[in-house]
Amino acid sequence: MRPLINQTALITGATKGMGHAIAEKLAECGCNLLLSARSSETLETLKHQLENRYPGIAVQYFACDFGDSRQLTRLIHWIEEQFPGLDILVNNVGIFRPVSLLNESDEDFDLQMRVNYHTPHRLSRSIARNMCKNGKGHIFNISSIASREPVSSAGTYTVTKYAVRGLTQVLRDEVRPHGVKVTEIIPGSTLTSSWEGTSVSADQFILPADIATAVAACLQLSAGAHVDEIVIKPQYGNS
Repeated sequence: MRPLINQTALITGATKGMGHAIAEKLAECGCNLLLSARSSETLETLKHQLENRYPGIAVQYFACDFGDSRQLTRLIHWIEEQFPGLDILVNNVGIFRPVSLLNESDEDFDLQMRVNYHTPHRLSRSIARNMCKNGKGHIFNISSIASREPVSSAGTYTVTKYAVRGLTQVLRDEVRPHGVKVTEIIPGSTLTSSWEGTSVSADQFILPADIATAVAACLQLSAGAHVDEIVIKPQYGNS
Protein backbone atom coordinates (compact mmCIF):
# COMPACT_ATOMS: atom_id res chain seq x y z
CA MET A 1 0.00 0.00 0.00
CA ARG A 2 1.15 3.55 -0.76
CA PRO A 3 1.57 5.87 2.25
CA LEU A 4 -0.13 9.27 2.21
CA ILE A 5 2.75 11.16 3.81
CA ASN A 6 3.38 14.56 2.14
CA GLN A 7 -0.03 14.47 0.47
CA THR A 8 -2.71 17.06 1.21
CA ALA A 9 -6.47 16.50 1.24
CA LEU A 10 -9.38 18.94 1.32
CA ILE A 11 -12.43 17.55 3.15
CA THR A 12 -15.75 19.40 3.16
CA GLY A 13 -18.20 18.91 6.01
CA ALA A 14 -15.20 17.80 8.05
CA THR A 15 -16.43 18.27 11.61
CA LYS A 16 -19.27 15.74 11.73
CA GLY A 17 -20.20 12.23 10.70
CA MET A 18 -18.46 10.84 7.65
CA GLY A 19 -16.33 13.95 7.12
CA HIS A 20 -14.94 13.77 10.64
CA ALA A 21 -14.22 10.05 10.27
CA ILE A 22 -12.45 10.61 6.93
CA ALA A 23 -10.33 13.39 8.44
CA GLU A 24 -9.33 11.13 11.32
CA LYS A 25 -8.47 8.23 9.01
CA LEU A 26 -6.41 10.27 6.55
CA ALA A 27 -4.55 11.93 9.43
CA GLU A 28 -3.75 8.45 10.76
CA CYS A 29 -2.32 7.63 7.32
CA GLY A 30 -0.01 10.66 7.49
CA CYS A 31 -1.96 12.98 5.19
CA ASN A 32 -1.94 16.76 5.68
CA LEU A 33 -5.45 18.17 5.88
CA LEU A 34 -7.46 21.19 4.78
CA LEU A 35 -10.76 21.09 6.62
CA SER A 36 -13.92 23.04 5.87
CA ALA A 37 -17.26 23.33 7.65
CA ARG A 38 -19.43 26.16 8.98
CA SER A 39 -18.03 26.65 12.49
CA SER A 40 -14.56 28.17 12.95
CA GLU A 41 -14.58 27.15 16.61
CA THR A 42 -15.31 23.50 15.86
CA LEU A 43 -12.72 23.48 13.08
CA GLU A 44 -10.12 24.97 15.41
CA THR A 45 -10.85 22.29 18.02
CA LEU A 46 -10.59 19.51 15.44
CA LYS A 47 -7.33 20.93 14.09
CA HIS A 48 -5.70 20.78 17.54
CA GLN A 49 -7.08 17.32 18.26
CA LEU A 50 -5.69 15.87 15.04
CA GLU A 51 -2.30 17.61 15.24
CA ASN A 52 -1.87 16.45 18.85
CA ARG A 53 -2.85 12.90 18.00
CA TYR A 54 -0.81 12.75 14.79
CA PRO A 55 2.14 15.14 15.29
CA GLY A 56 3.65 14.46 11.85
CA ILE A 57 0.81 16.17 9.96
CA ALA A 58 -0.27 19.78 9.37
CA VAL A 59 -3.92 20.79 9.55
CA GLN A 60 -5.41 24.03 8.21
CA TYR A 61 -9.04 25.06 7.94
CA PHE A 62 -11.39 27.47 6.21
CA ALA A 63 -14.86 28.10 7.63
CA CYS A 64 -17.55 28.01 4.94
CA ASP A 65 -21.33 27.85 4.88
CA PHE A 66 -21.82 25.82 1.71
CA GLY A 67 -25.34 27.14 1.34
CA ASP A 68 -23.84 30.57 0.58
CA SER A 69 -22.34 30.73 -2.91
CA ARG A 70 -20.18 33.73 -1.99
CA GLN A 71 -18.53 31.84 0.84
CA LEU A 72 -17.93 28.88 -1.47
CA THR A 73 -16.29 31.24 -3.97
CA ARG A 74 -13.94 32.49 -1.24
CA LEU A 75 -13.01 28.91 -0.31
CA ILE A 76 -12.29 28.10 -3.96
CA HIS A 77 -10.05 31.16 -4.33
CA TRP A 78 -8.17 30.22 -1.15
CA ILE A 79 -7.50 26.71 -2.47
CA GLU A 80 -6.49 27.95 -5.93
CA GLU A 81 -4.07 30.51 -4.50
CA GLN A 82 -2.61 28.62 -1.57
CA PHE A 83 -2.77 24.96 -2.61
CA PRO A 84 -2.42 24.53 -6.39
CA GLY A 85 -0.76 21.16 -5.76
CA LEU A 86 -3.68 19.70 -3.79
CA ASP A 87 -3.60 15.90 -4.01
CA ILE A 88 -7.02 14.81 -2.75
CA LEU A 89 -10.50 16.32 -2.71
CA VAL A 90 -13.26 14.72 -0.65
CA ASN A 91 -16.64 16.22 -1.53
CA ASN A 92 -18.47 15.10 1.58
CA VAL A 93 -20.67 17.98 2.72
CA GLY A 94 -24.38 17.39 2.24
CA ILE A 95 -27.80 18.19 3.61
CA PHE A 96 -30.79 15.84 3.90
CA ARG A 97 -34.40 17.02 3.87
CA PRO A 98 -37.00 14.21 4.25
CA VAL A 99 -39.59 16.00 2.13
CA SER A 100 -41.31 14.85 -1.05
CA LEU A 101 -41.07 16.94 -4.21
CA LEU A 102 -44.69 18.07 -4.07
CA ASN A 103 -44.51 19.14 -0.44
CA GLU A 104 -41.14 20.85 -0.25
CA SER A 105 -40.58 24.60 -0.09
CA ASP A 106 -38.54 26.59 -2.59
CA GLU A 107 -36.06 27.21 0.24
CA ASP A 108 -35.57 23.47 0.83
CA PHE A 109 -35.06 22.90 -2.88
CA ASP A 110 -32.57 25.73 -3.32
CA LEU A 111 -30.53 24.83 -0.23
CA GLN A 112 -30.19 21.16 -1.18
CA MET A 113 -29.18 22.04 -4.73
CA ARG A 114 -26.55 24.51 -3.51
CA VAL A 115 -25.02 22.24 -0.86
CA ASN A 116 -25.44 18.81 -2.41
CA TYR A 117 -24.76 19.56 -6.05
CA HIS A 118 -23.39 23.05 -6.76
CA THR A 119 -20.69 22.65 -4.10
CA PRO A 120 -19.09 19.43 -5.41
CA HIS A 121 -19.50 20.62 -8.99
CA ARG A 122 -17.71 23.93 -8.44
CA LEU A 123 -14.99 22.50 -6.20
CA SER A 124 -14.33 19.59 -8.56
CA ARG A 125 -14.18 21.85 -11.62
CA SER A 126 -11.70 24.23 -9.99
CA ILE A 127 -9.46 21.69 -8.28
CA ALA A 128 -9.46 19.22 -11.19
CA ARG A 129 -7.97 21.87 -13.47
CA ASN A 130 -4.83 22.05 -11.33
CA MET A 131 -4.78 18.29 -10.80
CA CYS A 132 -4.74 17.83 -14.58
CA LYS A 133 -1.86 20.30 -14.88
CA ASN A 134 0.00 18.38 -12.16
CA GLY A 135 -0.72 15.00 -13.76
CA LYS A 136 -2.08 13.49 -10.54
CA GLY A 137 -4.85 13.72 -7.98
CA HIS A 138 -7.87 11.90 -6.61
CA ILE A 139 -11.40 13.27 -6.21
CA PHE A 140 -13.99 11.50 -4.05
CA ASN A 141 -17.69 12.28 -4.24
CA ILE A 142 -19.57 10.98 -1.22
CA SER A 143 -22.92 10.17 -2.78
CA SER A 144 -25.80 8.03 -1.49
CA ILE A 145 -27.63 4.84 -2.31
CA ALA A 146 -30.49 7.24 -3.17
CA SER A 147 -28.59 7.85 -6.42
CA ARG A 148 -29.46 4.27 -7.40
CA GLU A 149 -32.62 3.58 -5.38
CA PRO A 150 -34.85 6.68 -5.41
CA VAL A 151 -36.37 7.79 -2.10
CA SER A 152 -39.65 9.54 -2.88
CA SER A 153 -39.96 10.82 0.69
CA ALA A 154 -36.71 12.75 0.11
CA GLY A 155 -37.31 13.91 -3.42
CA THR A 156 -34.82 16.68 -4.07
CA TYR A 157 -32.16 14.92 -1.99
CA THR A 158 -32.52 11.96 -4.36
CA VAL A 159 -32.32 14.23 -7.42
CA THR A 160 -29.14 15.89 -6.14
CA LYS A 161 -27.49 12.53 -5.60
CA TYR A 162 -28.40 11.44 -9.12
CA ALA A 163 -26.74 14.66 -10.27
CA VAL A 164 -23.61 13.84 -8.26
CA ARG A 165 -23.53 10.44 -9.94
CA GLY A 166 -23.59 12.13 -13.36
CA LEU A 167 -20.96 14.65 -12.29
CA THR A 168 -18.68 11.84 -11.15
CA GLN A 169 -18.95 9.90 -14.40
CA VAL A 170 -18.46 12.91 -16.69
CA LEU A 171 -15.58 14.25 -14.63
CA ARG A 172 -13.87 10.86 -14.53
CA ASP A 173 -13.91 10.57 -18.31
CA GLU A 174 -12.56 14.09 -18.73
CA VAL A 175 -9.66 13.86 -16.28
CA ARG A 176 -8.63 10.22 -16.72
CA PRO A 177 -6.18 10.99 -19.58
CA HIS A 178 -4.38 13.43 -17.25
CA GLY A 179 -3.66 10.90 -14.50
CA VAL A 180 -6.46 12.05 -12.18
CA LYS A 181 -8.79 9.57 -10.48
CA VAL A 182 -12.46 10.11 -9.56
CA THR A 183 -14.31 7.75 -7.22
CA GLU A 184 -17.92 7.78 -6.06
CA ILE A 185 -18.56 6.39 -2.58
CA ILE A 186 -22.19 5.27 -2.30
CA PRO A 187 -23.33 4.66 1.29
CA GLY A 188 -26.60 3.22 2.43
CA SER A 189 -28.04 4.18 5.83
CA THR A 190 -25.12 5.56 7.84
CA LEU A 191 -25.19 6.37 11.55
CA THR A 192 -24.79 10.16 11.40
CA SER A 193 -26.67 13.13 12.87
CA SER A 194 -29.34 12.68 10.17
CA TRP A 195 -30.60 9.74 12.23
CA GLU A 196 -30.67 11.49 15.61
CA GLY A 197 -33.59 10.29 17.71
CA THR A 198 -34.14 7.10 15.71
CA SER A 199 -35.27 3.96 17.51
CA VAL A 200 -33.38 1.76 15.03
CA SER A 201 -30.44 -0.03 16.67
CA ALA A 202 -26.90 0.97 15.74
CA ASP A 203 -26.10 -2.43 14.24
CA GLN A 204 -28.61 -1.69 11.47
CA PHE A 205 -26.39 1.06 10.09
CA ILE A 206 -23.06 1.58 8.38
CA LEU A 207 -20.63 3.48 10.59
CA PRO A 208 -18.88 6.65 9.38
CA ALA A 209 -15.58 4.85 10.00
CA ASP A 210 -16.55 2.33 7.30
CA ILE A 211 -16.74 5.13 4.73
CA ALA A 212 -13.40 6.50 5.91
CA THR A 213 -11.78 3.08 5.57
CA ALA A 214 -13.09 2.81 1.99
CA VAL A 215 -11.61 6.20 1.05
CA ALA A 216 -8.23 5.35 2.57
CA ALA A 217 -8.17 1.96 0.85
CA CYS A 218 -8.70 3.58 -2.57
CA LEU A 219 -5.86 6.01 -1.92
CA GLN A 220 -3.46 3.24 -0.92
CA LEU A 221 -3.90 1.08 -4.01
CA SER A 222 -1.18 0.96 -6.63
CA ALA A 223 -0.84 3.94 -8.96
CA GLY A 224 -2.31 1.97 -11.87
CA ALA A 225 -5.44 0.84 -10.00
CA HIS A 226 -8.67 2.84 -10.23
CA VAL A 227 -11.88 2.36 -8.22
CA ASP A 228 -14.84 3.84 -10.08
CA GLU A 229 -17.36 3.37 -7.30
CA ILE A 230 -17.97 1.60 -4.00
CA VAL A 231 -21.46 0.72 -2.73
CA ILE A 232 -21.65 0.08 1.01
CA LYS A 233 -24.98 -1.04 2.48
CA PRO A 234 -26.00 -2.19 5.96
CA GLN A 235 -25.81 -5.95 6.19
CA TYR A 236 -29.55 -6.29 6.78
CA GLY A 237 -30.66 -3.63 4.31
CA ASN A 238 -31.35 0.08 4.55
CA SER A 239 -33.26 1.38 7.55
